[in-house]
Amino acid sequence: LKARVIRLHPLVIIGSVLGLLAFLFDPFGGHPELYSTGKIFLAFICSILLIPLPIIEDRGFNLFSFNAPSWSLFWEYIANIAYALVLYRVRRNYLLLVTIVSALAIVFVAYRSGNLLGGWSGPTFWDGAARISYSFMAGLLIYRSNWIIKNSLGFVGLGILLSLAFLMPFTKWNWLSESLVVLLYFPFLIALGAGATLAPSLRRICIFSGKISYPLYMTHYAVLWMFGNYYTSHKPQTLQLTFIIITAVIFLLVVAYLVMIVYDIPVRKYLNDKRKKASTLRNL
Repeated sequence: LKARVIRLHPLVIIGSVLGLLAFLFDPFGGHPELYSTGKIFLAFICSILLIPLPIIEDRGFNLFSFNAPSWSLFWEYIANIAYALVLYRVRRNYLLLVTIVSALAIVFVAYRSGNLLGGWSGPTFWDGAARISYSFMAGLLIYRSNWIIKNSLGFVGLGILLSLAFLMPFTKWNWLSESLVVLLYFPFLIALGAGATLAPSLRRICIFSGKISYPLYMTHYAVLWMFGNYYTSHKPQTLQLTFIIITAVIFLLVVAYLVMIVYDIPVRKYLNDKRKKASTLRNL
């Protein structure tokens, strides 16, 4: 559990810092003046400590006001605690039962809300529990059952299959289609990914993508709100919008990379070294 905290929490903190700065100094909109210093400070502290506090209306009543993506980290911490206390010794039959219950929760949430977009805000708090519960349990079940589908699709083939999930048309049956994708298609892709063979020429880009994915996830949110405020206030044309989006994506990748190299990796190395040293001293 300590290892997971060391892996995850440094970026929770930096994401909250960036989100706070964007909230206070967004040149395109926002109303930080409507909130007292005490309220902003409390929201920030709760954000870095992963204590849900949906009190900032200008941030859609996010559970973690200055970095909404932290909602999934909150539930991942809960899942890791549950695993450390109970799930690691649960037999596969019972694991399957819990996974089925989680799947039913997914369908219920999707039907009630019309989609599976919730979990990040106060009103959708328990939607997040259902989403993370099934994802965690399904992944654990796949691992315990050794469900690996050997294939030669490679990175490109799997990438195409994954992209299909994001190209579905929006319909009144979205609650059902999203449920099926989450419950069946994504686990299928996981099993395929576990059995795929990576071409040596793509190894470096895959390793880089894996390393930068979490820093990108935890640092993009500040820019997202600024972009939204810019779009609302300036209403850019299609060509201009295309240029802005491409530039913003490159910018976000650069920021994520710098955060990873300058902050995340050194901090995690320092904390891991201290943890190993403390463990060595205890064993003397």
